[in-house]
Amino acid sequence: MSEDSRASAPGPSARDLSDSACDSTSPQLPAPAKPIPGTIAARPEIAGETASRLAFTPAAIELIDRLWAMHGPLMFHQSGGCCDGSAPMCYQAGEFRTGGQDVLLGTLALPPLTEAQETTAREIPFWMSREQFGVWAHTHLTIDAVHGRGGGFSLEAPEGLRFLIRSRLLEFSAAD
Repeated sequence: MSEDSRASAPGPSARDLSDSACDSTSPQLPAPAKPIPGTIAARPEIAGETASRLAFTPAAIELIDRLWAMHGPLMFHQSGGCCDGSAPMCYQAGEFRTGGQDVLLGTLALPPLTEAQETTAREIPFWMSREQFGVWAHTHLTIDAVHGRGGGFSLEAPEGLRFLIRSRLLEFSAAD
């Protein structure tokens, strides 16, 4: 076999990466990618982060408005569970218990619903299991709503719509 026909040596595998490469407190944490046009970025909630790693599409906001009008304050939780895969689950605020095993990624801040005669802004926290965050730490998440059947315990299940995560790698800043 000639020198030219040989395959190049493989690059480093995931096993070759140090633990700090996946550590969200690493100073080399990439800057979040720019949100898809028309989305609303959630307020960052991870200590030390100033850019959002989470955004919501207009379709997701419309469904959130509908669910808020029916159920009141909401929250999201994203697990890596077997049954609903990586579908974000929407609950009434406080109906899903979070704790040390969860990470608050961001909070979606929306204006009051005028038809409900609310006067205060709505805040919707988005939680993720710590284990899942370890896998998705370098990913920007966009929450969308599409036609289909939602997860069995998620509030949108009977609406004929479901929340969906669209993900992409975070962009690295020029300083890295």
